[in-house]
Amino acid sequence: MKMSKTSVVSGHIQSSAAHLQKVRKRKEEAKNKQGIFLRSLIVPILLIVVWQIIGSAGYVSKTVLPTPVDIVRSFKQLIVSGELRANLQISILRAAIGFAVGTGLGLLFGVVVGFSKKTEHYMDPSIQMLRTVPHLALAPLFILWFGFGEISKILLIANGAFFPIYVNTYLGIRGVDSKLFDVARVLQFSKWKQITKLILPAALPNILLGVRLSLGIAWLGLVVAELMGASEGVGYMIMDARQFSQTDVVFVGIIIFAVVGKLTDSFVRVLEKRLLKWRDSYAGEK
Repeated sequence: MKMSKTSVVSGHIQSSAAHLQKVRKRKEEAKNKQGIFLRSLIVPILLIVVWQIIGSAGYVSKTVLPTPVDIVRSFKQLIVSGELRANLQISILRAAIGFAVGTGLGLLFGVVVGFSKKTEHYMDPSIQMLRTVPHLALAPLFILWFGFGEISKILLIANGAFFPIYVNTYLGIRGVDSKLFDVARVLQFSKWKQITKLILPAALPNILLGVRLSLGIAWLGLVVAELMGASEGVGYMIMDARQFSQTDVVFVGIIIFAVVGKLTDSFVRVLEKRLLKWRDSYAGEK
């Protein structure tokens, strides 16, 4: 009886100690994240302070380089008028549709070519040849074929997003260790189980890298599409401001593109951490 009571008490102590250790670990992780965030702000804050001092002193004309305060004022005006919200919604919708089309096709072709040698021989040389053509050089051709409407813009974005995900999916599948297939044969995995339980999880780091690269190029394609010909969107807002020498509004558009691009990239990085918890990789020196 005494032994059972002692074991119960020791069990409670061990569970309490484990709980305290988890709490401490979470607090340490939160502190580390906070420290990383604060360190990342040092350089931007210093640049903004120097920029404001130079602009306020009159060393550079506001038409050439408006001060951060002027940019913030323009930002507020655009929000109040509703112009920024309307243009940003249009740009995000275009980027989302183009990115979905490009990455969907890139993932599909990457999987098909990665799994089949015959398909690789037929398709990969042509795809690799097209990949070397700068997707921005195709913009005039898309405009000639589809005009200045939404189709040409979405196709330009999709074209840029296609190749990074295709290449990384293909390389990820072909980079799977062949010894894992021997294990799959021993365990008598079906073809579907090999794909879902073995190949795709092993190729996931490359696929997610392709998604991050595709996001960056999709934003680049969006900027080019809207700068070349649009009546709505953040790119159009930038071009319209340039015509009237509103440099502060141009900077607002550039900052918007940078912030939204960073947010989408951060989302994929969070997704990477959750889906790739099993991977023990080098994190850099402290």
